[in-house]
Amino acid sequence: MPLPSRLILEDGTVYDGESFGSAENAIGEVVFNTSLTGYQEIATDPSYRFQIVVMTYPHIGNYGIEAAVEQSEGPQVAGFVVRDAVAVPSNARSEMSLEEYFVRSRIPGIFGLDTRALTRKIRSEGAMRGMITTQDRTVDDLLAEVRSAPSMSGLDLVKHVTALRPWIAENVESPQKRIAVYDFGVKRDILRHLAGAGCEVVVYPATTHASEILDSRFDGVLLSNGPGDPEPVTYAQDNIRQLIGRVPIFGICLGHQLLGLALGGRTYKLKFGHRGGNHPVKDLRTGRVEVTAQNHGFSVDPDSLNLSDVEFTHINLNDQTLEGFRHRREPVMAVQYHPESAPGPHDSFHLFGEFMQMIEEWSG
Repeated sequence: MPLPSRLILEDGTVYDGESFGSAENAIGEVVFNTSLTGYQEIATDPSYRFQIVVMTYPHIGNYGIEAAVEQSEGPQVAGFVVRDAVAVPSNARSEMSLEEYFVRSRIPGIFGLDTRALTRKIRSEGAMRGMITTQDRTVDDLLAEVRSAPSMSGLDLVKHVTALRPWIAENVESPQKRIAVYDFGVKRDILRHLAGAGCEVVVYPATTHASEILDSRFDGVLLSNGPGDPEPVTYAQDNIRQLIGRVPIFGICLGHQLLGLALGGRTYKLKFGHRGGNHPVKDLRTGRVEVTAQNHGFSVDPDSLNLSDVEFTHINLNDQTLEGFRHRREPVMAVQYHPESAPGPHDSFHLFGEFMQMIEEWSG
């Protein structure tokens, strides 16, 4: 039988439910994701480090777990909150249940609570720290532990998810281009798309000096997604500044934010972030609207960028936040959303083609 479990928010709100997965405590920023599918991709996305994810779709776990869709080496979330945790998956490719997966990976989950009410609270009051626990301790005792946890603002989480040493991600016969990927928490699907474009892909730790990249004479550099606040990741910003104008650069998600900072801009924390597979983004160059996958809690302040250097290319149609830009003179492009996910189902794949075209133009 499932153990009784509680989700405790830093404002003292308590949600009662039942435990699935590990019975350990989980502390992190409580956020919500509006995707109907993709719970395994979400759980294994390094951008969710130190976050407890609330899934707004009620039935989670119904198609089980499949190793082929993992975005990293196992789950990265701090915890998982669902309305109904499906115990018996129905999928011929399923290798285990979500319950078994989280037990094996020591990820705590809670189910049986009102996720709609919880999501409305986060939307109205903002993301906040919380704890999933099965421990029979007083709320005041648990609340003190939650409030002592670090807040997401000012937190460098890249150092917890980046590669320890360079490695070749994809072996491609007769590669047309060589791409260096700065690993701030890169998703595997990004690497697969680069390989699909005929690229040899070499992944580098986030602290790699720009000179090492330049000395290896790559055709392009991709700045990956990743967790946490971009502002304290100053080592990445410094290296990006040294790369601008010397090699084509494509930034995705955290890479977009770090590029904005490297160009002299500012970032700010969103109230509850953008997380889901249904966010409409308009391409300002064509008027075309893409249905995008997103996962970020910070955004680049468009008023902080120099418009003589930067052209805005994409905007979020829900809240008008900046979703993409290009440099007017240098081979630099960036988007805030995830083109490799493309829930449209392929609305954003063209951005990898734009990156390849930018490389061709630069080399020419």
